[in-house]
Amino acid sequence: MKEIIPPRLLFFVTLAAFIAFMPDSTGIAQESSDQGFKRELEEKRKTTPQEEKPVQQVSLDELFSRLKLESDAQKAKFIERAIWNRWTQSGSETIDLLMNWSAAAMKEKKWPAAFDLLDQVVVLAPHYAEGWNRRATLYFLRAQYGRSIHDIEQVLKLETRHFGAMAGLGNILQKLDNDKRALVMWKNVLEIYPANKNAQKSVKSLEKKLFGQGI
Repeated sequence: MKEIIPPRLLFFVTLAAFIAFMPDSTGIAQESSDQGFKRELEEKRKTTPQEEKPVQQVSLDELFSRLKLESDAQKAKFIERAIWNRWTQSGSETIDLLMNWSAAAMKEKKWPAAFDLLDQVVVLAPHYAEGWNRRATLYFLRAQYGRSIHDIEQVLKLETRHFGAMAGLGNILQKLDNDKRALVMWKNVLEIYPANKNAQKSVKSLEKKLFGQGI
């Protein structure tokens, strides 16, 4: 005999089956929450400033951009060292060797040997600005200011932002009592390297000295 299910029981069985096949509402809520979190994380990535690359990984142009914006003298000095490191890279083992020998000769005050080595550098690598700058420094140390200025001019033709060569020229012009041109040169240094303490001090001193002359 066929079993008859009471109407009340049949209602609960049907309801249970309906619930069993309903989508999992908690799963939908969790999925929606995950998507919202992902979207929020993506927005944060877009709005959060990226960390600066280490100085070893950035271009020379970017190093100069950082130097111009850096007001802290110690941090600026770190950038300066990175720039000098780039400048000294000649790309030639021969030139690097000659530069190292010239540095040793200058340290030991063996001037003729230092001149001979640097003469070879500028002949073999005329487009290497640091060779000219090193020889300009040597001429300055030997008080041969005219020749030093000539080499500084070569440096600035090759690297117009060479604040080291500009500072050297500023010093020479002061020794030659050409304070007006020296002031211009030191201000040029500050345009490139605002946190340079020596340039700041020189500008202040020269402006005070020349104030009576309308500067």
